[in-house]
Amino acid sequence: MENKRIAESELIINSRGAVYHLDVRPEELAHTIITVGDPDRVPAVSKHFDKVEHKSQHREFVTHTGYIGNKRLSVVSTGIGTDNIDIVLNELDALVNIDFQTRLVKEQLTSLQVVRLGTSGALQDSIPVDSFVVSSHGLGLDNLMAYYAFENTTEEKQLLEAFRGQVMLQPGGANPCLFSAGEDLRKHFTDGFHTGITVTCPGFYAPQGRMLRGQLSNPNLIDNLTGFSYEGHRITNFEMETSAIYGMGRVLGHQCLSISAIVANRIRQEFTKDGAAVVEALIQKGLGIIAGL
Repeated sequence: MENKRIAESELIINSRGAVYHLDVRPEELAHTIITVGDPDRVPAVSKHFDKVEHKSQHREFVTHTGYIGNKRLSVVSTGIGTDNIDIVLNELDALVNIDFQTRLVKEQLTSLQVVRLGTSGALQDSIPVDSFVVSSHGLGLDNLMAYYAFENTTEEKQLLEAFRGQVMLQPGGANPCLFSAGEDLRKHFTDGFHTGITVTCPGFYAPQGRMLRGQLSNPNLIDNLTGFSYEGHRITNFEMETSAIYGMGRVLGHQCLSISAIVANRIRQEFTKDGAAVVEALIQKGLGIIAGL
């Protein structure tokens, strides 16, 4: 395929030579990246760095880059939702795989390590509030990945077929997609973590089975998700970013992993009494492993 120059309208580079939404230059990004949703969580992560060498902020996208020992790390906030993941993962990839001077894709591509440290709600009674879940797969109920060409593995196709057979989505709803975690990362996160399929929803209320004043098109959604089972796989939790991170990792060739602090259990109808403490515990546990990768 011809390596065509990428136009100014397609890759926007600002006046200081930084990619538009993140406001980060290539030299300001590490190749091991922690993503968090909340911009205020970025300093909660970087306070554990031995040295911070770069800080930037544009809109909800905050980036800190520094070191733990000899390990260079960046922590980037994504905001909420898969639409923001589309922006962040594309721009992270551009920073390492596109030459900003020539606007050509580099001949030698870099595969990033991307680890999401987020919050989530459990969908199994056996996964208590304040525990941690590693997402073996991200199952998207949004429509982002419908716009990308990708290939699923045989296992992913089988899981997706089983899900479609067992879980009834609303008529005209999303066509679900499913991607597995990056195994090179996942193998390091076993001790002290629950593991299962994470469902990524396109909203916080009805898409996650919450009803305030509006009516649900599928009042049995949570029961349908909780009851799913296929060859030992089950749905453990849901949130709003994981499937997009895994899907974009597949499209762009990056190793991605999502780890969630469980702040709610939807089956027990419980919510954490100290969300800040469980997130801090996840950050410390996660960084202890990530710094050694």
